[in-house]
Amino acid sequence: MIPLTSERNLCGHSVGGRRPFFLIAGPCVIESEDLVMQVARELVALRDRLKILIFFKASFDKANRSSIRSYRGPGLEKGVEILARVKAATGLPLVTDIHEPWQAEPVAKVVDMGQIPAYLCRQTDLVVSAARHFKALNVKKGQFIAPGDADKILEKVQETGNNNYYLTERGYTFGYNNLIVDPRSFEIVRRQNIPVIFDATHSVQMPGGGLTSGGNRDMIFVQARAAVASGVEGLFFEVHPEPEKGLSDASNMLHLDKLEGIIRSLLAIDRIVKSE
Repeated sequence: MIPLTSERNLCGHSVGGRRPFFLIAGPCVIESEDLVMQVARELVALRDRLKILIFFKASFDKANRSSIRSYRGPGLEKGVEILARVKAATGLPLVTDIHEPWQAEPVAKVVDMGQIPAYLCRQTDLVVSAARHFKALNVKKGQFIAPGDADKILEKVQETGNNNYYLTERGYTFGYNNLIVDPRSFEIVRRQNIPVIFDATHSVQMPGGGLTSGGNRDMIFVQARAAVASGVEGLFFEVHPEPEKGLSDASNMLHLDKLEGIIRSLLAIDRIVKSE
């Protein structure tokens, strides 16, 4: 049997243990209010059909784009206003990332789970500020950090008294312009009693190499199956109705209409792994 982390409360829902994985999904960045509303409504329908916890995720600012000329998003003020309307219209809990410590307080007034980008996971002031303001925190493990060192990041969160934290695995830098997911990473992190979310779309990214990062979305399901078979607590998918036209992560976002079939298959694996 695969060892499981203990159950915990995430925004009023029990996760971990033998509970089904929860899902974080949405477009990489807020391109328009119409787009995020379209995606969010599809996710509500999916939640109701599959009876799983789904968070809506989109970024108000992509401050770590490869090129200064790349689209970054509507900015904090307008972006948070759009996210608030998504929440009011759909009831979905929200996830979004922040890049600077001062952003935590205003964003946490609307967003349920804060997110620390992988490149910034060791920024102490950022992590501490997010942990103090958000009900829950998802820290994306940097591509430069070994899984056995994950506890060093979460110690900073624990120091604030916030014990509702999650670590996202999204691959490790392997040579230039490529990421490799080591399936052992899930188990190494979870043995530290840290709930793991697998980022199924950023893990197929091929960073750098031009004005934008590349990616291979054909590998999304392959890697997600391995993650679910290891017993992860959550999954992260960036989805878009037409990802090829997306303004960020166009190469690795999943087509929105393919999400349900993939999640149904993954739930079947999840039930076997977490059965008594």
